[in-house]
Amino acid sequence: MSGSLYIVATPIGNLSDISERAIEVLKQCDLIAAEDTRHSKNLLWRFNIKTKVKAYHEHNESQLTSQLIQQIIDGKFIALISDAGTPLINDPGYKLVTAAYYNRIKVIPIPGPSAVITALSASGLPTNRFIFEGYLSAKKEARKKFLQQLISESRTLVFYEAPHRILETIQDMQDVFGSERRVTIARELTKKHEQIVLDSLSAVNKKLINEEIKIKGEFVVIVEGAQEKSVSDVEVLRVNQILSEKLSPKDAAGLTSKITGKKKNEVYQMALKASKK
Repeated sequence: MSGSLYIVATPIGNLSDISERAIEVLKQCDLIAAEDTRHSKNLLWRFNIKTKVKAYHEHNESQLTSQLIQQIIDGKFIALISDAGTPLINDPGYKLVTAAYYNRIKVIPIPGPSAVITALSASGLPTNRFIFEGYLSAKKEARKKFLQQLISESRTLVFYEAPHRILETIQDMQDVFGSERRVTIARELTKKHEQIVLDSLSAVNKKLINEEIKIKGEFVVIVEGAQEKSVSDVEVLRVNQILSEKLSPKDAAGLTSKITGKKKNEVYQMALKASKK
């Protein structure tokens, strides 16, 4: 009988945030596949976890995946952890999980901390719809080109950024999105020097320059989405009127709905009411 693959979330800063279930799994499994064994040893030592640890990162992922899968097929229970937070969120592990499913191995998530969700929850920006874009390009031209593709994106935008690039990234965002677009900067989450700031891009840029926001630690950058522009009733009726010259009332209402985003029945009723005036 084959074993299982556990995807175990670990703290993003404060070690006390680890769950009892995560500790139990890490103690009882046969092997822990860790992104950086040197980084993980502090966590394992803190909770007296003596399970064997093997390095599994982006440089040996292709080489080790088949070995780990074979061990699970042979009955071993393996836990995958990243340096911090939930594995696979901008971290290695995708190939291992995919291979596990192809080999009919049970994959069991052990939920816990995630920098993306932690930052979002305290951001003060809309969280009902968001997209995560990970790290932007280190090259300015490529970074700005990518940001320009997101100008009209109405969902909240979430990025990771390194301290040595944070100022340039905020300045590029200001150039692309405008100085008044709101942004939340979250750094050193759950740690002693945690800092979360919500302000306009121009204000955050100044706060970084004058070190009101310290340029230390890993950053989560959360940018307000573009404001959706609603079409007025007058514009909807004008579009419908033009289309009605060539189409039936029903077809004109349907096409107007697709163009303006207004519900088809609403367009039809609006046009009907207008025709009776």
